[in-house]
Formats: sequence, structure tokens, C-alpha cells
Amino acid sequence: MSLLRKLIRSNGVLLHSLKPNQGGGSQFPRQSTTHHFSTQSEQQQQQQQRLNQDSAVDPILRQPPREGSIYAKLYGIGMFTTKNDVISYLESCNLSSEDIKVQYNGLFLPVSMVLQFPSHSAYENAVSIIRRKSRVYHHKIEKVAPAHWGFDSYDGKAVLIQGVPRNAISEDIERMLSGCDFNSSSLRFIWRQNFSDSMKFAMVQFPSKVDAMNAVLEKNGSFCLNTQISMRVLH
Repeated sequence: MSLLRKLIRSNGVLLHSLKPNQGGGSQFPRQSTTHHFSTQSEQQQQQQQRLNQDSAVDPILRQPPREGSIYAKLYGIGMFTTKNDVISYLESCNLSSEDIKVQYNGLFLPVSMVLQFPSHSAYENAVSIIRRKSRVYHHKIEKVAPAHWGFDSYDGKAVLIQGVPRNAISEDIERMLSGCDFNSSSLRFIWRQNFSDSMKFAMVQFPSKVDAMNAVLEKNGSFCLNTQISMRVLH
């Protein structure tokens, strides 16, 4: 009986130590695995939404890699570097405008050009030219996989309008572009975060490269709701 009473007292102390605390929660820390999975799921959904939005504003021309071609990225280009500039720069490499795509960052600043060379010898020729002229132009070229070619290109038919007032609507942009031949159904606004401020762009597509360039030459520096805007062609 003495041994039995000791066991009862011991179990009583153990049961008492496992009672919930006065705040109603367990004294053992709860695992937050479910919360982390929920957060990851929300982040993935937000990332997918951003990707969907970006793909919705930037679809123009996609060309599959060409069999037997060599691909490379050209760095050190300027904001106003054109495809014709690169063709002239690499004049002996048999490049055409269809062999060049421009990659932009989130603020639509050019970061590189992807080049499609017809042969390995043409690529090696470009490497030699860039090495010879690198002291003056500070360009850099590196070979990449064909998969780098598979992104959308604006092909010189899209115009980016910068400095758009926050309260501007489609009719304001159409009024500013009055007299230009453009696809009004393609007009869309794009918001981008720049440090602590957000920027509003407008993008519109034109039937041809000539129409896009003429619009920039005629309307660049115009005013939209008393705010001066700037325009440039996306290649």
C-alpha cells in the first residue's frame, strides 16, 4: 500500500505539470509549419500574378531558335543603341535585324542584346572585333545556350511613353497621339516601382517600324495633362 500511494502521488504531480497554462495555451511551443507553407503558397501566387501581368503587357514577337545557329549576349549597349548600330559594328558577321533581340529590365532599360549568328566562324569573328574595339566601346560578348533566344521581342513596333501622369487615362494618351497610325486596342498602362516611388508608363503598338519611329519623332516631348512626356521605340 505504501508503494501504491507513492505511485499515485508521482502520477498526480506529472498530470498537474501537463495541465494547460492560465492563458489557455499549451506550455509546449507550437510548430509553425502550416504557417510557413501558407506563406510560401501566397508568395508563389503573388509571383505568378506578377509574371502573368508582365507577360500580358509584353507579348509581341517570339521566334524559336534556329538550328545550327550560335547564340551570344552582347553587353555594354546604351539606351539608344539600335540593331542597325550593332549590324554596322559587326559588319562582317552576316547579321540582320531578325538576328538581334534586345533584353530590357523592369524599368525598360536595355541590359543586353541576344545575337543569333549563322555559324561558329561568324561568332568567332564577332569576338575578335569586340576584343579589338573594347578599349573604345567597352562591349563584352559571351556565348549562351539557344534557350536565351526564346523570349518576346518588341521588334521596333512598340513605343514606350515615360512620365505619364498618375491620373492619365487611355483617352488622354490617344489624344496626345492624335495623327499617328497606332493600334488603340494595344494601349496599356504599366506601373513599376523605382526605389521609394512608383512610375507609370504607357505602351502602344504600331503597324510597322516606320510608324513607330515617326510617332516618336513627331510626338516625343509632347504634353499629356500639362505634363511633358518622353517616348522611345522598344526593339
